[in-house]
Amino acid sequence: MQKQKVNVVTLGCSKNTVDSEYLMRQLEVDGWEVVFDSNDPTAKVVIINTCGFIADAKEESINTILSFVDAKRKGMIERIFVMGCLSQRYKNELAEEIPEVDEFFGVNDLPLVLSGLNATYSESLLNQRFITTPSHYSYLKISEGCSWGCSYCAIPLIKGRHISKPISDLVTEAKYLVKKGVKELIIIAQDSVFYGIDLYGERRLPQLVNELSKIDGLEWIRIHYAYPNGFPMELAEIMQRNPKVCKYLDIPFQHISDNVLSIMRRKIAKHEILAFIQKLRAIVPDVALRTTLLVGHPGETEADFQELLEFVRDTKFDRLGVFTYSEEEGTHSATMDNDVPEEVKQSRAEQIMEVQRGVSLNSNTLKIGKEYKIIIDRIEGEYYVGRTQYDSPEVDQEVYVPNSPGSDINMGDFVNCKITSASDYDLFAEIL
Repeated sequence: MQKQKVNVVTLGCSKNTVDSEYLMRQLEVDGWEVVFDSNDPTAKVVIINTCGFIADAKEESINTILSFVDAKRKGMIERIFVMGCLSQRYKNELAEEIPEVDEFFGVNDLPLVLSGLNATYSESLLNQRFITTPSHYSYLKISEGCSWGCSYCAIPLIKGRHISKPISDLVTEAKYLVKKGVKELIIIAQDSVFYGIDLYGERRLPQLVNELSKIDGLEWIRIHYAYPNGFPMELAEIMQRNPKVCKYLDIPFQHISDNVLSIMRRKIAKHEILAFIQKLRAIVPDVALRTTLLVGHPGETEADFQELLEFVRDTKFDRLGVFTYSEEEGTHSATMDNDVPEEVKQSRAEQIMEVQRGVSLNSNTLKIGKEYKIIIDRIEGEYYVGRTQYDSPEVDQEVYVPNSPGSDINMGDFVNCKITSASDYDLFAEIL
């Protein structure tokens, strides 16, 4: 195949974003012209990195593939490659149902994808990326897979058990990103605090964070997807004393009822979760906690849900997302009777978000008059739009600052602001 323009379309989570960026860097060095998530009609080759985690994500992936298949039929593009989680799980079925796709690849098939394009795979580029996020922040994927075995989750079936990337490789990758202009690194994994057990025999996220914080030019380090099980409190102490480590933690608790936690095989109990939150907030009093919850799992009673609702009211999470249960074939939960009706699942999710809306509004109102350092993510009309250290891009709230004439503030700049007003999920501020 002649080297030409290739469009890489990424669906799903930030871990997929990183995988696409590894691929795009290899293609770029090999001489391809690379665009991403583009409608560029001159890109005759399309690579779709799919998500297969839950039903909605699968549907989005299928619809995206079919839209490019239609474009191929019309002669607008020449070749379609599909990679990622969906094709890892359903490669044979997809190949049979959508023969217009030239090749399907799994989640760890980077060399094969490149071979399919007659592109050269270079191990020397494995710590380099083509950045598709705004240039001032990037995701750092520290491990792949998961070893927990929660009853509802298909990730171990798709990606296998937890595999950590060596600290030296991650530091090399981080330095490369910082040289490209990245000021904020967002650490991601299926469980970030499990990092290191397979390589070093112990949890090494605190040591990794310390090494990353030594990189000149890196301003913020943010931690996502930390399970409460076995959380190293040394990490909380680092967060409290190291100004580069954002006082922010994304911890997917999923539920609080011991009954549901047991059914979910979460390997943690309610009293342990409550004790963990109390200890974390004692060490880092102003930590921003984000969590995700799952409602409607088989076996979740109304009493279980009310217990979860009370947990949300009492804990006052800074950020919260909620999912309704989606049956995933091959998981233990899929063998159970799906005994919570869909309308009940939706109602429970809405009730939780209504409680959270009030929690968020109250929290934001208390910020009025206070000063914060924010990073500018974009310029939108008459506003600079940024975030505090307590908010992650794309998933959390933002700070809107009037764009005054003659200002020389750019994307990626840090500015000090004073909060002037607040809504449920956004803040408004003025530059000091």
